Amino acid sequence: MSAGCVLVTGGAGFVGSHSVVELVKAGYSVVALDNLVNASMESMKRVEMITGQKVPACKVDLLDKAALQDLFKQHKFTSVIHFAGLKAVGESCELPLLYYKTNVGGTMNLLEVMKENNLKNLIFSSSATVYGTPQYLPLDEQHPIGGCTSPYGKTKYFIEEILCDLAKSDTEWNIVLLRYFNPVGAHKSGTIGEDPQGPPNNLMPYIAQTAVGKRKELSIYGSDYDTPDGTGVRDYIHVVDLAVGHVAAQKKLDEKCGCKLYNLGTGKGLSVLDMLKAFEKASGKSVPYKLCPRREGDVASCYADAALAEKELGWKATRGLDEMCEDLWRWQSQNPNGYKSS
Repeated sequence: MSAGCVLVTGGAGFVGSHSVVELVKAGYSVVALDNLVNASMESMKRVEMITGQKVPACKVDLLDKAALQDLFKQHKFTSVIHFAGLKAVGESCELPLLYYKTNVGGTMNLLEVMKENNLKNLIFSSSATVYGTPQYLPLDEQHPIGGCTSPYGKTKYFIEEILCDLAKSDTEWNIVLLRYFNPVGAHKSGTIGEDPQGPPNNLMPYIAQTAVGKRKELSIYGSDYDTPDGTGVRDYIHVVDLAVGHVAAQKKLDEKCGCKLYNLGTGKGLSVLDMLKAFEKASGKSVPYKLCPRREGDVASCYADAALAEKELGWKATRGLDEMCEDLWRWQSQNPNGYKSS
C-alpha cells in the first residue's frame, strides 16, 4: 500500500532531489515541482534511474498560483515538503526584494492553495540562519531566533512565524519545521549532487569545482574569526542524512503532531580549513586558496544540538566527514559541469 502522495517543491534541487530518492525508498509516491531557476530536470531523470520508479516532475513557479491550483486538481496530495526558494546569503543582501517576493510570496501562494484543498500537512525546509549570531553553542531549538544577519535568513524566520501562527489559528494543521545546518556530499552513486548555476555560494561545491579545474582558486572569506584556526566554523551534514531526516519528519506528520521544530545537524563544528584538508585527502588533489575579508551576513561559528530530533524523530546523522568528501568528489569528478555534462 502506498504511504501517501507527497508534493515536493524545489524537488529538482540539491536537498530536494536526494529527499525524493529517500521518500520513494520509504514507500511514498512523490510529485516534484521546481521552477528550474537553480536546478535541472536532469536531476529528476537520474532520481528515476536510482529508484527504478517513475517520479512525475513539472516546471511550476510558486509565484504562479493558477499553475499551482491546476497541479492540485491533477493529484491527491497527502502532504507537502516545501524546499523551493532562493538561498544565497550574499545575493539576498544585494537583492532583498527578490528574496522576499520569491521565498515569502511563493510560500503564501502554496499555503493558500493547500488551504483551498483542505491539505494541512507540511514540512518546511528552514535554516540555522534563523538563529542569527549565536548567543551560545551548540544551538538548540530553545535558542532565540530572529536576529538574522541576511534577508535570506529573515525570509526563513518570517515563514516560520507565518507557519506557527497558522498552526495556532487552526489545530488541524500539522507542520514540521526543519532547521538545516550545512548540507554537503552527494548520493553514493555519483549521479545526483549539488549543481549551482554560476559561481557557487557554498564552500564545498566551490572547493570541488576548484579541485576539478573549473575554478582557479578557493576564496576563504574571513581568517580572523575567534575560532581555532581563524576561519568560519559550521556544522556540515551529509545531504543523504538530511534527506533521511525528511522521511522521519514525514512519519511525524502521520502522527498528527501539531507544530514541531527540529535542528538537523551533526552537533560538531568544522572549520573551512578542516573541510579543505578533508577534501584534499578524499580527492588526492591540492586545492589552491586565498584568504579574503569577511563576507556580510556570515557568523564566526554555528553548529547544532540535534538531540531533540534523535529523541522525537528517531533520527541521527550517521555519515562522517570522510564520507561527505568522498561522495562529493565522486559526483564532481563524474560530472565536472554538473548536469550539463550528460
